[in-house]
Parts: sequence; C-alpha cells; structure tokens
Amino acid sequence: MDLKEKIGIYEDFPIEGISFKDINSLLLEPKAFKHVIDEMHLVAKALDANIVGIPEARGYIFGTPLAYLLGIGLVPVRKPGKLPGVVVSEEYKLEYGSNIVEIQRDSIKPGDRIILVDDLLATGGTLMAATKLVEKLGGEVSGIIILIELTDLGGRELLKDYFIHSMITYPC
Repeated sequence: MDLKEKIGIYEDFPIEGISFKDINSLLLEPKAFKHVIDEMHLVAKALDANIVGIPEARGYIFGTPLAYLLGIGLVPVRKPGKLPGVVVSEEYKLEYGSNIVEIQRDSIKPGDRIILVDDLLATGGTLMAATKLVEKLGGEVSGIIILIELTDLGGRELLKDYFIHSMITYPC
C-alpha cells in the first residue's frame, strides 16, 4: 500500500514555508490505518520490548493498538502537569524556545525495554527527551517506530544511537 497517497499535504500551514503532513486522511481509511498498525507490529515483535512509550498526543493513536497487539504495557509521555504522582521530567529545545515532557517515576523499572512510537520524526527533540526519561529510570530503548520522517530536519542524526523504523519519508 502506498501510504504517501493517504497523507494530506497542506502548504504554508501552520505558517508560510511549512509543508504540513496531515495523518487525518490516513486515519479515516480503515484499511490504511490497519496496514500501519500491522507493519508497526511486525517491526515491534522483533524488538523484544515489554512496554510501549507514547509521546503526547499523536503517539497515542499508534502506540495504543500496538501495545494491545503485543500484549505489553503502555506508558504515556506527557506534557508538564498532566500526570499524577511523582514524575521525572526532561526539557528539550524547540526551534524557538523549549518544552518539557514527563513520565511517572514508577512506570519504568530498571531492565524494562521500551519501544517509543510516534507519528512524526522531525528535529527529534521530543523523542530524544523521551529516550532520556526512559534511561533516567533504568529502562532501555529497544527501538523507535514512527509513521512519518522528515529527513532534512536532522532527527535521525540526533537519535543515531537508537534503532529507528519510519514508514514514510519526506524531505522538508
């Protein structure tokens, strides 16, 4: 299945000069969505993980059914102030400023193997912050699975120490 045909492209959104890749059209097609989850499942089975980590918010879309199919746990990686209990935080740089992601401290234990699943790899900031959180808690990132990779933005280079599987690639 040619998944690129299922991705909507919006030029100059959200600002001029950006070519926005919209997954909503893919999600509306049950066969395309099933194909994505099935392919992610094939890759994930080989990664020997016991937890799927899902960055907010669109990582939830793909990571939740994947964890279900694998029969393993699911850990949200959220924006600040969204998780109860004790959390660990990691700040990361954005093009203009910074952001923070958090994981509940007791959600990952030493020796856990985590697959991070998200919709998009661009500069890699969010996923790098998530890897640091996993490792702070003694876990190991067994791989990163993403739907779309924007190859010209350097995310793969930032995450070069990790296995990355992307299903669709675009230059910027």
